[in-house]
Amino acid sequence: MEPIIKLENFRRTYRNGLLEVHAVRGVSLEIHAGEFVAVMGASGSGKSTMMNTIGCLDRPTSGRYLLDGVDVGSLNRDDLADLRNRKLGFVFQGFNLLSRTSALENVELPMLYSRPAVPGREQRRRALEALKMVGLADRADHYPNQLSGGQQQRVAIARALVNQPRVVLADEPTGNLDTRTSIEVMGVFQALNDQGITIVMVTHELDIANFAKRKIVMRDGFVRTDEPVSQRLHAAEALAKLEAEQKAVHLA
Repeated sequence: MEPIIKLENFRRTYRNGLLEVHAVRGVSLEIHAGEFVAVMGASGSGKSTMMNTIGCLDRPTSGRYLLDGVDVGSLNRDDLADLRNRKLGFVFQGFNLLSRTSALENVELPMLYSRPAVPGREQRRRALEALKMVGLADRADHYPNQLSGGQQQRVAIARALVNQPRVVLADEPTGNLDTRTSIEVMGVFQALNDQGITIVMVTHELDIANFAKRKIVMRDGFVRTDEPVSQRLHAAEALAKLEAEQKAVHLA
């Protein structure tokens, strides 16, 4: 089976005057359908540059990036935007919801840029279905300030799913959340992955990375390790453990 994401000797160099910054130095990797991959690394490791390229927000200086068999480097700006909207869903640390727009309307937004256009009735149906997938069908008419941080992130995940993308890219999706809510959000990702949705997530937190199935660690522009998660965490078990620990502290 062909990989959804394929990097071939991918390099990205930035120029600042006479200075060259080699952000990524010859990375080759493949990600297949149904994987749940965590990408880790310190600041300056190259993980954000690699994720920007995977997200079709940047291009390789050399090497190739193929998204679902399409060579991204061969596309013009409009075709690149269309590919990104059809194939990728994005989840960000800061939620990026429109404050004066309901959860349902926030989820509908990516469909406004779809080609061909999605009829209004179909937009609503698909947005409600996406909210149902993340357990928020009953909050469709709520505004962001009426939702908790975890619920806002679920809306953001629903928005990422609404165009039925091949891959969901999550950039530090639990960075603004407390421990319990972080586990709950990872439970949503695990449930979606169990349904066959491919997820690639950037995180600096080892415990969050352990909810994934595969972990890639970058350093100095290279992939240093790429291996299955040996002691994978599962959200239900992690929540039960957290509740037991909190109960013990309370009783003490």
